[in-house]
Amino acid sequence: MCSYIQSLDTKTKFVVLMHPKEFKKVKNNTGHFTHQSLPNSELFIGVDFSEHQRINEIIEEYQSFILFPSKEALNLTSQDPKELFIKEKKQAIFVIDSTWACTKKMFDESVNLQLLPHISFETKRTSEYSIKEQPQENYLSTIESVHEILSLLDAWDVEVFEKGSLKGFLEPFYQMIAYQQKLIQNPQSNAVRFKKRSNFIC
Repeated sequence: MCSYIQSLDTKTKFVVLMHPKEFKKVKNNTGHFTHQSLPNSELFIGVDFSEHQRINEIIEEYQSFILFPSKEALNLTSQDPKELFIKEKKQAIFVIDSTWACTKKMFDESVNLQLLPHISFETKRTSEYSIKEQPQENYLSTIESVHEILSLLDAWDVEVFEKGSLKGFLEPFYQMIAYQQKLIQNPQSNAVRFKKRSNFIC
């Protein structure tokens, strides 16, 4: 899928925090695509990031937010983020790449993440991740969620993207789905068939 990745330059730094279980899903993990598509991003794998030197450096250097849909979150759909931005600092957005159950564990164990202000967005969009069952209808994959954030930052003039570049951001995601669907439909393929979502302990 690497040939389909289209780099997108951003002022905002994106920090992808990937649970080890997601790291193993190299064939269909959208957190990898997200990181590879954004030059101004970093990716870390783990569960407890409390004492992680580089992550704490980012939190110190940047005005940092974490994507989490709480009642206190800055809603990018209706609120201009520039009203809360500190002009003297650059901004960073942390995105957890994991199941909801594992995300809670990462939050509970990472004291530094608990202190970050939350951001969120509203959407009626249904995930196009057709080869993977989502917990709820309006849940999005990591790359789809970041795409929504990028679109909103563009709308608020925090980011300025060339027309059509945001659509290209999702191209490796679409190509991966098409490839996996082709394997699933091939009776001679040894590809793992679609399975119902199961709960597992993180």
